[in-house]
Amino acid sequence: MQLQSFVDRTFGRKGRRPPPGLRPAPRLSGGLPGVGHLVDFVRQPLGLLTRAHAELGEVAGFRIGPRRLVALYGPEAHEAVFRAPDQLLNPQEAYGFMTPIFGKGVVYDAPLETMGEQVKMLLPALKDRRMRTYGEAIVAEVEQSIAGWGEEGTIDLVEYCRVLTNFTSSRCLLGVEFREQMNEEFAAIYHDLERGITPIAYLNPYLPLPAFRRRDQARVRLVQLVTRIVEERRRQARTGEDFLQTLMEARYSDGRPLTEDEITGLLLAAMFAGHHTSSVTTAWTLLELLRDRRYLAAMVEQIDQVLGRGGPVTMQTVRELSLTEQAVKETLRLHPPLFMLIRVAQADWSFRDVYIPRGTWVVVSPTVSHLSPRYFRDPQRFDPDRFSPAREGEMADWSYIPFGGGRHKCLGNAFALLQIKTILAVLLSRYEFDLCGDAIQDDFQSMVIGPKEPCRLRYRRRLARTVSVPAPPPARPVQKEGGNGLSRCPVHAPRRRLRLWLDRDLCQGHAVCVGEAPEVFAVGADGKVQLLLERPGPELYDKVLAAEAYCPTHTIQVVEEEADGAAGGA
Repeated sequence: MQLQSFVDRTFGRKGRRPPPGLRPAPRLSGGLPGVGHLVDFVRQPLGLLTRAHAELGEVAGFRIGPRRLVALYGPEAHEAVFRAPDQLLNPQEAYGFMTPIFGKGVVYDAPLETMGEQVKMLLPALKDRRMRTYGEAIVAEVEQSIAGWGEEGTIDLVEYCRVLTNFTSSRCLLGVEFREQMNEEFAAIYHDLERGITPIAYLNPYLPLPAFRRRDQARVRLVQLVTRIVEERRRQARTGEDFLQTLMEARYSDGRPLTEDEITGLLLAAMFAGHHTSSVTTAWTLLELLRDRRYLAAMVEQIDQVLGRGGPVTMQTVRELSLTEQAVKETLRLHPPLFMLIRVAQADWSFRDVYIPRGTWVVVSPTVSHLSPRYFRDPQRFDPDRFSPAREGEMADWSYIPFGGGRHKCLGNAFALLQIKTILAVLLSRYEFDLCGDAIQDDFQSMVIGPKEPCRLRYRRRLARTVSVPAPPPARPVQKEGGNGLSRCPVHAPRRRLRLWLDRDLCQGHAVCVGEAPEVFAVGADGKVQLLLERPGPELYDKVLAAEAYCPTHTIQVVEEEADGAAGGA
């Protein structure tokens, strides 16, 4: 009881008294004196968040040791959290557990202004121009990974996807040299780093635990490897377009270059942005498809038609795989890699009539919200067709958040989708797969939740088949920010005039829209996209609809006006 009294005196049993008209967050039942729901959080954090939603609805308060948490569920809460400025809800304090991985003074451990500069250094590898070059590189890595498979055999799917996506991500984001020199050692290092992200790391990432010791040893080794490559490049005066070279040449606003330790941290940040989703989602998607053979058959038929035309696999080719994209998006709904996202209140805040005092950890759970029947029809069922054009508008705005949202939405989301779709297309065009009977379960040993190992599949080489090769289908619509329906298909210009809106607050500067419609969009001095034409002419309609559909952060909105409305420039 003395411990409980100390906690109550220090942090407040019910928090500070709410201002008039506001109430404290309802408290979750259970918990232990002094530590609250700490034991439940460490043992099964997703189970705790699920129970909180079931018991209390869209707002649930509880305590994890000394920390006060408020979990918010549903589209309205998602938008409120993701649109809040950093000065009000900030991710840095919550994600301090990444400091042992990224390093001191890097990303979440850096001041806000420095973090902003570092994020801008990450972006070049994920911009539209670079993205268009990645398809063939990913195909080459997949082909190499299956070169020794033979006619049939067995693989552990989780391990295979982990190693493969390490190779594809490092080759595309960091360069061929980095990929070749690190090889399997880098995959093992990255695995140990990723295993260092556990629920208990949120409370103290420096505890003397075996997973944390392996994490720290892996980072020391990675700094050594990166330093060696950097020194070799500088000695050879080598230049190139890969991301490592970009970081070597990057400068802060004061002219200071990055240290080797900072380069390593930002390389890891890029890899986490481009890899962690790809590995587990590739595995989960194939598992879900093997339990829905009807959809799998239709998807494979479309893959055969698109890839059967021959030629390189490019970003545009992958865009045509609409059924594959629907399957991946539905998998991300059922199995979002990060089951909770956190912000820390920097000042007193409120959601609806609930008072959230400064210092509170505000939690959003994509997993729990995605599985709520309040927001998704038949939510437990794998139903890729819910992302089809025929069901446009079925999902509420901001209900679908597998990559988070707002200005801190995962930078690598577009790369992840490209990578997963390409890997699945190549694998399913070459082989048939079957489950081996292993139990398919979530693995909670890491904050990135994948299938539990072993997860074995049998494979068999497909028989050669002749397929009809129709003309390329129109590009398919993709999910807007937060799940606010599906954007229109960028073909067949509407008879009404189009007017454009651009949410620059959410723009991250990927510049996909500039690649699709340079007459309408441009990158401004602040690195964000700006609108050149508010009402483009009919000859640009297909381009602007493609820009709207493929923007990774979905900051563009196209609305139709009556045909006799004004048209022309901005």
